[in-house]
This record gives sequence, structure tokens and C-alpha cells, in this order.
Amino acid sequence: MPGPELLSRPVLEVAPALLGARLRTVVDGELVSVELTEVEAYDGAKDPGSHAYRGPTPRTRVMFGPAGHLYVYFSYGMHWCANIVTGSDGRASAVLVRGGRVVEGLEVARSRRPAAKRDVDLARGPARLASCLGLDGSFSGHPIDGHTVALELPEVPPGDISSGPRVGVSGAGGDAEAHPWRFWVTGDPTVSTYRAAVVRKRRG
Repeated sequence: MPGPELLSRPVLEVAPALLGARLRTVVDGELVSVELTEVEAYDGAKDPGSHAYRGPTPRTRVMFGPAGHLYVYFSYGMHWCANIVTGSDGRASAVLVRGGRVVEGLEVARSRRPAAKRDVDLARGPARLASCLGLDGSFSGHPIDGHTVALELPEVPPGDISSGPRVGVSGAGGDAEAHPWRFWVTGDPTVSTYRAAVVRKRRG
């Protein structure tokens, strides 16, 4: 388990340090562990791409601390996505876990993701990763306590890390130069495909 000194650091320090880490859950007695290969940083009031940009709401309050808890939200009315809360108390920041490789509980992960045709796709993308781990909204605010939810840092960090704009973030938060806050293990097949945000124009 990482000590509080890591997760309490600024999110842009924490996010790349989580690559190669293993996020493990035990849900309904079933263990699954995913080695993280792709993450995104979100930095609250400094970040127009963050859910917490305009301050706390009942949904985002957990992002304001303390570090070392999960923030799980429902995306597009279809999928759950999981974040690791970072930073100091009162300052909203979190790392979205975007992609990874299932390293324990493969059969359980397959049963939770029956549509996946290849094991490399089981946790390739944030909704798929959360599904593999059995995470839903009931886990938002849950501590990373080493029991139900555990996080283990790699003994040897990945050697080659890339960074770039976050996936599907529109507006100022999607600016590639201002917010190259997506980090991934270069060339890893479990990293999701980059997609820019779709800007929909209103008619009428």
C-alpha cells in the first residue's frame, strides 16, 4: 500500500507514479487485480475539465479529501468510472484509472465483461476497468484500506511513459498544450485509443 505521503502529493506527481501499480478489489468475495497502464489527472478548481471545477456538490464532495479514497461516477448514463482521490484536504483532485491489465482474478473479470473478445480488452478503458473490478457508485468515498480495495505500487516503475491530452474532454480542459494530463505506458496494448471530445452544436 502507498503511504499517505504519496497520494497526498499534487495530482500531477501522483498520476504518473501510479502507472504499473496494482489496484485490487474483493467484491462479493471475488478478487480481481488490475495493473494500471493508463491514467488521467484532474485538478479541481484549477482544471475546467474536472467535475469539481465549480466547487463541491453532493457527488463530488469526496474529491475534496482526504486522499486515499475512491471517487466513482456514472458516465453518460451508462457506465461507472473510478478515480483515486489525491492531494491535500480541501483541494479537489483525483486520478482517473483509464486502462490496465488483469493480473489476478481473470475468470471473474471475464464473467463481468462477457462482451470482451480478448483478455487485453477486459480493462482497456475506464468503464471496462471499473466493471472488471466490480466498482459502482456504492464505492464512491470508500477508503483504499488494503482490504476491500487495495493499491500496490510497482517495485520497478515502467521505463517508458507517454503523456498527452485527456480523452473526450472538451473546452479549455481539453487543450493539449495546457492539459497534457493523460499518462500511459508507451506501446502497451491495454491503453485505450485516444478520442477527442465531440462538440455538439445546438439547433433551433
